[in-house]
Amino acid sequence: MELRSAFRVNGFVVLLGWLVATLLLGAAAVLAFISATKNDGGALAWIGAVTAFVAVMVVFLLATGLTIVNPNEAKVVTFFGRYIGSVSDPGFFSVVPLADRKSISLRVRNFETQKLKVNDADGNPVEIAAVVVYKVVDSFKAAFAVDDYEEYVATQSEAAVRHLATTHPYDAHDDSRTSLRDGAEVAEELTVELRERTLTAGIEVVEARITHLAYAPEIAQAMLVRQQAAQVVAARTQIVEGAVGMVALALDRLAEQGTVELDEERKANMVSNLLVVLCGDRATQPVVNTGSLYS
Repeated sequence: MELRSAFRVNGFVVLLGWLVATLLLGAAAVLAFISATKNDGGALAWIGAVTAFVAVMVVFLLATGLTIVNPNEAKVVTFFGRYIGSVSDPGFFSVVPLADRKSISLRVRNFETQKLKVNDADGNPVEIAAVVVYKVVDSFKAAFAVDDYEEYVATQSEAAVRHLATTHPYDAHDDSRTSLRDGAEVAEELTVELRERTLTAGIEVVEARITHLAYAPEIAQAMLVRQQAAQVVAARTQIVEGAVGMVALALDRLAEQGTVELDEERKANMVSNLLVVLCGDRATQPVVNTGSLYS
């Protein structure tokens, strides 16, 4: 069964007709009772009583069909256990009398998962949490496909976050892997997975993002030392690459301009000195050579 629009008419028109019919039936009942009193006619009295009873029943039946639909809300209408449609247009309407109406909010909602402790793809325990932005787009599925669509979204969100954490490392040590710290890529993957998981409940996931990500307390200090060491190695690598380029440029410029001619031994000595100056983490003390270059 699919989502469909329920039969409805303008509630104000029905209310006006209800008032007119009530007045007419009431007037007929009063006239019948007065006529029966004057003419001492029992038949007319019974007609008046039946007319009044019919008027009351009509009023009751029509009143059971009146409903108000607020903006960004849907009414799921069922008639004695059978789904007859939904009303999502805001306003005052009259649906089938004696029908049951369940309100489903179509507003955009936020849900934040608890901080979950999960092992990442490298086996490191991490704490992770996410916020999910969603809304109901199919009121029929939200009402009847699952017991409680809010609880369903909460459960599926935690399951998706756990699955995401186990398939990606906290830190990627090469460019071929996506880590949990890559916000845009991880958010897109989580959103797509949640959309597939919540489609059964008539839910559209607007966005899902990681709000908390950290190593578990028992390994946080060790991982901090590891991250610092990795950053030091990366910085040193970049410094060495730059220093080698600068030394090669210096030798090429000296050879090109013919400023001085150096043999292989002197070139090696010059390269060693330049690398010490460029790669050292402390300021170097210059030594002035006042003698011959080859002394």
